[in-house]
Amino acid sequence: MRPFLTASWRNLLMLNFAADANTLRPYLPAHTEPDTFNNIHYVSLVGFLFQDTKVKGIGFPGHRTFEEVNLRFYVRYKDQGQWKRGVVFIRELVPKPLITLVANTLYKENYATHRMRHQWGQPDADTLHVQYEWEVAGQMNYLKATAAAKPRPLEEGSEAAFITEHYWGYTRLDHRTTGEYEVAHPRWDLHPVIDYDYRCHASRLYGPAFGPVLEQAPLSALLANGSPIAVMHGRKLRS
Repeated sequence: MRPFLTASWRNLLMLNFAADANTLRPYLPAHTEPDTFNNIHYVSLVGFLFQDTKVKGIGFPGHRTFEEVNLRFYVRYKDQGQWKRGVVFIRELVPKPLITLVANTLYKENYATHRMRHQWGQPDADTLHVQYEWEVAGQMNYLKATAAAKPRPLEEGSEAAFITEHYWGYTRLDHRTTGEYEVAHPRWDLHPVIDYDYRCHASRLYGPAFGPVLEQAPLSALLANGSPIAVMHGRKLRS
């Protein structure tokens, strides 16, 4: 089947936090259950760049390269005896109103439009700097990291593998219906993070329950090199 959307996702910067299960339960889609690593419920604040974006093979001028910042947590769904590991988005921020409209209309996601920008650079041959910024109430929030320029393969069974190897998206449509779609991409390599920092108005963006989650120190920071991706057409899971 032809993908709904194709693009490249590049330089995915992920800060990973522990969350209480009760904080996530209101957002848990029907038919899914929490997916944990070492009994921890992870929430990730993720910034990255879309490049060469096409919808049904068509690239729209002014909408092919743009930033996204999202807050997500991890679930799984048993389909004919096999577990599918996926993510649920609390909110996804992009700089283009048309992207927000299409995503919210077709996939029933929770996109919002904010002024955004990014900076990438290599201060020297061994170091990579990545930064994503988005405006909230007139102030710039940001995710930024300094990392090794040379990426390393993902370690099987690691926390990083848990965070990056979820290939399905699940959306709560109502208390009995869930949207499911596949995001296909190869395994990503990681740039070892040397240092990172962030500022996020979490309560304003995601609600008061997520303020304490993002105010605590992250459990980890990851920078994945990214790859071409394909978002497949979705389906509905019903009781």
